[in-house]
Amino acid sequence: MLTYVLRRLLLALPVLFGVSLLSFSLLHFVPGDPVDVMLGDQATVADKAALRHDLGLDRPFGEQLASFYTGLFHLDLGRSLVSKRPVIDDIAARVPATFELTLVAMAIALLIGIPLGVLAAVYRHGIFERLSLAYGLIGMSTPGFWLGPMLILFFAIKLDWLPVSERGGFEHVVLPALTLAFGLSAILAQVTRASMIEVVKEDYINVARAKGSSPARLWFKHALANAMMPIITIIGLQFGALLTGTVIVETVFDWPGIGTLLFQAIQSRNYPLVQGCVLFIAFTYVAVNLITDLAYAAANPKVRLG
Repeated sequence: MLTYVLRRLLLALPVLFGVSLLSFSLLHFVPGDPVDVMLGDQATVADKAALRHDLGLDRPFGEQLASFYTGLFHLDLGRSLVSKRPVIDDIAARVPATFELTLVAMAIALLIGIPLGVLAAVYRHGIFERLSLAYGLIGMSTPGFWLGPMLILFFAIKLDWLPVSERGGFEHVVLPALTLAFGLSAILAQVTRASMIEVVKEDYINVARAKGSSPARLWFKHALANAMMPIITIIGLQFGALLTGTVIVETVFDWPGIGTLLFQAIQSRNYPLVQGCVLFIAFTYVAVNLITDLAYAAANPKVRLG
């Protein structure tokens, strides 16, 4: 297992290097002068020169790249042009909110998607399978930018049960978490159903059934445990997407996470903060994929032995 972990870590390093290099190079690849884009046409020559010096754009490319990686090694991503604080501090202040929203959304999706998928596989051609298929079709085809306002309209405005925006108690996270969990639970239900249907055809399931295993033990210990590989894949990929790609939902609900921080940085043309958010999102996605690979190895010895 240790060899497998080290091998996956070594494979992740080139990806991280490529992502950081691409993020740094974006400033040089965008058409026009990025300083003009940030300050606008009304800025004076002195203001543009000062900003160009602050960003280090008046130095040779190689020197800028070396300075960038030196700062990255020390977790120094520069300073925000708006708050004047270190970019890493602005990002760190938003991470707990995004992490909270992601965990609640993932928990809701797991509680709905996996049991529904198991029931759909157990009761083939019955009400649960039809319900699972209908739920999957609706869930995967409903965009978050439409579902979020509809939930606000119904639960916050008409019923006045839940708050609309900002971060506070648990009631504040319910609507944005439901918006994110709806589509994910639909995907999990379909993947669980398909994986379970394949597993129940295996001989060891028939042997367990012949030995008199109870239905709960048969379906959850034997069948579901061996059907987890595709489910782990979806959970890992979607967890990374939730943790880094909730820009629309966070903006709709004014949730103070990484998504809204990136959106505000783009609106204000705050390049150092945009670059920092992109790096954080990319590194987080790579880390989640690495954890998913390790979960593969823990769940299936064939993966690490191969």
